[in-house]
Amino acid sequence: MTINEKQDEIIEEFDLFEDQLDKTQYIIDLGKKLPPMPDSKKTDENRIMGCQSKVWVDAELKDDDQTGARLYFYGDSEQTAQISKGLVGLLIRVLSGEKPEDIANADLYFIPRVGMGNLITSLRAGGLASMIERMKAFGRAYTEKTV
Repeated sequence: MTINEKQDEIIEEFDLFEDQLDKTQYIIDLGKKLPPMPDSKKTDENRIMGCQSKVWVDAELKDDDQTGARLYFYGDSEQTAQISKGLVGLLIRVLSGEKPEDIANADLYFIPRVGMGNLITSLRAGGLASMIERMKAFGRAYTEKTV
């Protein structure tokens, strides 16, 4: 499934909810499904600056002989930051397992299409932008390593 196909799927899922509270709860539920990140990866280097709570994102490049190099993301947030963890989970769902250059160049159109601006505070929106920048930076860095 491509990045755009994943985004379209998320848009369809959010379209099922009429109420903003239900959409917010869905984001929280997605965060609960995110596999825990090992404590060893919860370092200052992996911490997303600009988030109002502690959020970490790390990536690992795995090379598959059939599909080429793919970038896999891991993320987590502190216990009290359930929405932030859900946002990380959404980004991981869309970007993880993709080619680094596709991640670096991804147009994440699902964010405005699901009405994210109405669901999160301006502080969280800044944190979300920092998460996206961090993940795209991994894509750029690993693109240079695989070219």
